[in-house]
Amino acid sequence: MSILEVKNVGKRFGGLQALGDVNLSVQENTVHAIIGPNGAGKSTLLNCLVGKLIPDTGSVMFDGQSVLGRKPYEINQMGISRVFQTPEIFGDLSVLENMMIPCFAKRDGAFGMDAISSMMGQKDVLEKAEEMLEDMNMADKRHMHAASMSRGDKRRLEIGMCLSQEPRLLLLDEPTAGMARADTNNTIDLLKQIKEERDITIAIIEHDMHVVFSLAERITVLAQGTPLVEDTPENIKGHPKVREAYLGESA
Repeated sequence: MSILEVKNVGKRFGGLQALGDVNLSVQENTVHAIIGPNGAGKSTLLNCLVGKLIPDTGSVMFDGQSVLGRKPYEINQMGISRVFQTPEIFGDLSVLENMMIPCFAKRDGAFGMDAISSMMGQKDVLEKAEEMLEDMNMADKRHMHAASMSRGDKRRLEIGMCLSQEPRLLLLDEPTAGMARADTNNTIDLLKQIKEERDITIAIIEHDMHVVFSLAERITVLAQGTPLVEDTPENIKGHPKVREAYLGESA
């Protein structure tokens, strides 16, 4: 069953057609990758999915409900969480305090940042955050300043913060960007583990083919704002249109 349905989505910026007639269907409980060369429209499409941009044409449906016109926090409450290219964590706080924030928000909805000081007294929130750090294999880092961690660990923390909100769809925007290969491989292993252990759908925007072919069950290739082809990783690898889009080879 399709959990995310994008139909005829178009987006212009002045004279630039960033997206043209995009159709995309993401099946529930799969890992679906969206790939394409720089300038293909990947990030614009993702921004349309999470409410940062409203497309000029078309529809975006999540589990039968339109996401268009909703604020990012409302889309988050529908069950969609997004991990950005640059890790979005609170560098001045400890790893445990970072993890408690989304647990708190999940329980209480919106809250003021002055609530941080009283958060430690909230036993249920503390237990949920500790449990998530165990799941992320970060319990030993709970008292570290988040800013002092490696990029790979910051990403691991951010993914854990997203999962603590119990999303049905996790959107990942180049999750391994700027990582050393060891951190990249650890992130791949983490995402495989998440997929195995949780009832979750993952959509990943990525240009690192090693990451894509390690994780994806379906791949959509974007070029110049339009999907070229959607298929299994095996069929995508040798596809002449894909080679042309990436390598400039003519079919």
